[in-house]
Amino acid sequence: MVRGKALARCGLVLLSLWLCIQSVPISVDKTKEKAHEEELGPPQSAETGLHYDRYLREVIEYLEKDPHFKEKLKNANMDDIKQGKLSKELDFVHHNFRTKLDELKREEMSRLRMLLKAKNDIQEGNGRTVDHQALLRQFEHLNHMNPDTFEVEDLDRLIKSATKDLENFDKDRHDEFRRYEMMKEHERRERLKNMNEEDRKKEEQHYEEMKKKHADHPKVNHPGSEDQLKEVWQEADGLDPEYFDPKTFFKMHDSNGDGFFDETELEALFTKELEKVYNPENEEDDMVEMEEERLRMREHVMNEVDTNKDRLVSMSEFMAATKKEEFFEKDEWETLDQNSFYTEEELKEYEQHLANEENDINKKSVELQKQREELEKKQEELNAQRMGLQQAVEEMERLKAQSTKAEVKREGEPAAVVPGNNQPLPPGHQQQDLPVPGHS
Repeated sequence: MVRGKALARCGLVLLSLWLCIQSVPISVDKTKEKAHEEELGPPQSAETGLHYDRYLREVIEYLEKDPHFKEKLKNANMDDIKQGKLSKELDFVHHNFRTKLDELKREEMSRLRMLLKAKNDIQEGNGRTVDHQALLRQFEHLNHMNPDTFEVEDLDRLIKSATKDLENFDKDRHDEFRRYEMMKEHERRERLKNMNEEDRKKEEQHYEEMKKKHADHPKVNHPGSEDQLKEVWQEADGLDPEYFDPKTFFKMHDSNGDGFFDETELEALFTKELEKVYNPENEEDDMVEMEEERLRMREHVMNEVDTNKDRLVSMSEFMAATKKEEFFEKDEWETLDQNSFYTEEELKEYEQHLANEENDINKKSVELQKQREELEKKQEELNAQRMGLQQAVEEMERLKAQSTKAEVKREGEPAAVVPGNNQPLPPGHQQQDLPVPGHS
């Protein structure tokens, strides 16, 4: 829901500001113009979901602070913005704001470098081939050849990248939902494979019962049709449907009063219809599918009502739509359970893709296990060497201790002495009696 709001407010990026900016008289004379430096806190605009979201919003908010650029933005049309004509006005932005933009770009460059290094390390660590072109596409929203200053080319790239990415945002969400549905079915089939015949039949029966229960709901009106809006008028607004007035309805549900329905305001109108089909308390209702249903409804209305494709519905566009034949559509809206998002062949291809990924992971796991065993073997060899060395040191210490003890013992024995001679006799020699003169 927050992203939907961002897609409208950033609506082709700077176009959102064009629609919201107040008219102010200014002078383009830069010598008389004074810009006050301001500290920019966290961006106040809604998130876009883009990987460079913060950078985008901070740049927009700083540019909006410059009076000259703000006036040019107010008078620009969507084609001028998309074709890069507005980017050239950057040359007239005050020096203080340009300095701040330079700082923002350097911070973004630093963030991207760390991001790419982390991605590169992870891919190499997983044994995958690094897609350098895909990594470089992370830099498409700025000129990375000039990492220090924010120039006209940087603003032009930012506008074009955000425009393209925001336009592809819904498609990416649909693709993600499609993968979600295939994974859900794949996991269900895998569970069935691991069941015995009796349990499998019970599970299949329960699955079919849940499908029927989910499909059993009141009629869902076509989004944006008279019946659907009248239901909101009656159920949500508490007004008599006999007195339904499109202009009054528009003003009541233009919650921010800017004269446009943005995507969030549109999606809020579908809540009553969605509640007919989805209840978070019910086992058979998937809330991920409910959000996809909401997206489909919003796209349907935008395709029929948003004639200038600016991702906003003006009062005039809304009033014109109420006069079209489609506005009086009485047929029931086809919900997700009445549509197939993939073929059996596509599901098999997806399952094969999962199997290939699993095989790659298993191969990597085997390689890692071998490396672990080799490291453990080397560790055991090192432990054995360390043990042998420790035993050798201990043996040397023991022998040294014995030698020292023997020497101490010898030094403690009394030495033999010859009379008249203070020199001790060698050990083992005894002193003999000598004859005394005059005695026989």
